[in-house]
Amino acid sequence: MTPRSAIRDFLADLLRKKGDAQPFSDSDSLLLSGRLQSLDALELIVFLEENYAFDFADRPFDQGQIDSVDQVVALLVEA
Repeated sequence: MTPRSAIRDFLADLLRKKGDAQPFSDSDSLLLSGRLQSLDALELIVFLEENYAFDFADRPFDQGQIDSVDQVVALLVEA
């Protein structure tokens, strides 16, 4: 499974847990649009740290950096 599909699956699961079964594209805003909340952002951060050894302590953080699948993948590629 590619990082993109793993991230997409993880985010889709977070949405399903909230009762949101609406489709989303890789560029759709999920946090800033309100579909996911700050607690969901923390779950995503933990997922990235555990699965991709990405350390958010090494850089300034803004929720906008992980607002969509595309942004999360770009963040991983930059690391």
